[in-house]
Amino acid sequence: MAYKATGRLHKIFDSEQKSASFAVRDFVIEVADDKFPQMVKFQLTQDKCALIDNFSEGDEITVDFDLRGREWNEKYFTNLNAWRISAADASTDTKGDHSGEAPNSVNAPSALIDDLDDDIPF
Repeated sequence: MAYKATGRLHKIFDSEQKSASFAVRDFVIEVADDKFPQMVKFQLTQDKCALIDNFSEGDEITVDFDLRGREWNEKYFTNLNAWRISAADASTDTKGDHSGEAPNSVNAPSALIDDLDDDIPF
């Protein structure tokens, strides 16, 4: 399932070669929320690691990503696997079509949003 998030590019990390055939690169965007800004870390893998090269910290961007989860030794990990990055002003999904949504928000299915407890500050 694909998701989108729009925010200000906060931090770009260097690529890391995890093995001979696997590379990852992380970056963080600041997503403006009603009360508390959220720092959200995304991961790029393999040939997608270069997608962030055309952007600088401070740029407003839109990230298309998938939710990935796995278990290892009875520990659970979740990654936000980015597969497309565009300038926020170039994204048509953040204008007009979703007029009821707050700008700079993560677009998630309403079932996920309904399950959130609003009095938690994070």
